[in-house]
Amino acid sequence: MNRRRVLYLGAAGVVAASAGVAWQMRRSAAGDDGGIWDLRFPQPDGSELVMAAHRGRPLLLNFWATWCVPCVKEMPALDRFQQRFSAQGWQVIGIAIDRPAPVLVFLQQVKVGFPIGVAGFEGAEVARRLGNAQGALPFSVVFDASGRPVHRKLGETNDAELASWARML
Repeated sequence: MNRRRVLYLGAAGVVAASAGVAWQMRRSAAGDDGGIWDLRFPQPDGSELVMAAHRGRPLLLNFWATWCVPCVKEMPALDRFQQRFSAQGWQVIGIAIDRPAPVLVFLQQVKVGFPIGVAGFEGAEVARRLGNAQGALPFSVVFDASGRPVHRKLGETNDAELASWARML
């Protein structure tokens, strides 16, 4: 390969990368869904959580980990929210930024009535794309029925706050 061709290919790569970064920045600034509807996560029971199956209804997506004290503390409130508002179409989904084994042990001790996907530490990147620039946990995102994120919360939530989110849609 001659030098001129290498330079052209390199320049084309820089242009393509710049366009990709600009597109991602515009997408993030517009409050896009971060590509969440294209994702699939393994579940602790061995099945697969397909995010696209939950589009079309209000969704509370919660990023958490078994080693995160506030995450563990808010888990019962998330479960109560699911029980209380599922009849109104709401779905809660937990995305564990953790390994499968600790998640399975945790869920044997703390029963929840909503799906849990195990994303491992790659889930932190998904949370970042949805607006969690700090990478801290817990992190929740509320999506309206059309699949648009309409509310984000970094930190622990509670019953009253969750109910207020349901009322805003």
